[in-house]
Amino acid sequence: MKNLKSIISLFVIFAFILSSCAYQTAGRSGKVPPGQAKKITGSKSAKPFAPGQRKK
Repeated sequence: MKNLKSIISLFVIFAFILSSCAYQTAGRSGKVPPGQAKKITGSKSAKPFAPGQRKK
């Protein structure tokens, strides 16, 4: 019985750790429109965030 409680408690702790993981997509990731990336970064121009305007 004690072993079962410890397994359940470890599972609950593991679930809390996994649920707290988050990721953020902004900037040059390609998932945000150029105008929104400009607003997020505080840039004055959206040109650097547009795919056709990037210099390699």
